Amino acid sequence: MDAIRWEGNTLYLLDQTKLPVTEVWLPYTDYRPVADAIRTMVVRGAPAIGVAAAYAYCLAALAGEGLDEAKETLAASRPTAVNLFWALERMERKAKECGGAAEPLIAEAKAIHAEDVAMCRAMGAHGAAVVPEHARILTHCNAGALATGGYGTALGVIRAAHEAGKVNMVYCDETRPLLQGARLTAYELVSDHIPATLIADNMAASLMAKGKIDLAVVGCDRMAANGDFANKIGTYSVAVNAHYHGIPFYVALPCSTIDLSLADGSGIPIEERDRDEVRTLYGTRTAPESVEVCNPAFDVTPHSLVTGIITEKGVIYPPFQENLQKLFG
Repeated sequence: MDAIRWEGNTLYLLDQTKLPVTEVWLPYTDYRPVADAIRTMVVRGAPAIGVAAAYAYCLAALAGEGLDEAKETLAASRPTAVNLFWALERMERKAKECGGAAEPLIAEAKAIHAEDVAMCRAMGAHGAAVVPEHARILTHCNAGALATGGYGTALGVIRAAHEAGKVNMVYCDETRPLLQGARLTAYELVSDHIPATLIADNMAASLMAKGKIDLAVVGCDRMAANGDFANKIGTYSVAVNAHYHGIPFYVALPCSTIDLSLADGSGIPIEERDRDEVRTLYGTRTAPESVEVCNPAFDVTPHSLVTGIITEKGVIYPPFQENLQKLFG
């Protein structure tokens, strides 16, 4: 399963706002609509946003447009996921090496894409080792093939564990207000014939209390140097509940998602999204139009609630700050 394709100097994105009802691939030959696609969550998930932005940078080069302006426009599309900025900076370095020529830039974007898939598969292999036999796993939001170049981070761990015969059931939170767990994670699990049960976000603690969850694993949009990390809103609640019930809580991410420039999670910018995402559901109003709304897209989970950090280089355990620094040499 994939959500991003490059064919004939055209970028194709699977419109994730239409899933799971219809599968629609949208073509892009201009970087500006790609920025809009990132902003409106046609493509979403930290690694996938980085890959899409790298290809969009190539579209600017093919059109002979200003690469600085393209980078600025794409970087402004969403503020929290660090992979977006990491990918654009890598493309900018390549542009300086090759004088902005399109073909070397396309090769670099393809390399970013391929490396992301390889990292996810390595992450899956490392993560599967911490999954117990007959595991009942809880995950939140979507950190699968749709959120990456392919295979997935948290769902990559689940996929690898399922391939090893270790998964009894995956419980996926629906993930209000945009239902990425219900629309996307459940879609991926069902498509791959992985046992799945969809639950409302407010059911997780009850299942934990009943002894029905053995492990929680989630994705990440940005991690600070001490192991604090931002992920889809509601992740913090999962971590608190897992900690209270003595359930291992893991976060899976590529090293490109770790931002050592931030000492802790307080420095991670949190995107505030449109209020009508909470007031409405698929165009149907579910709350008074005049009611005030708080709609942060992400929350920050403190490292003290994390059992381990699953990366393509292995699983990192506390003390996180020291061990994350060692990871980067």
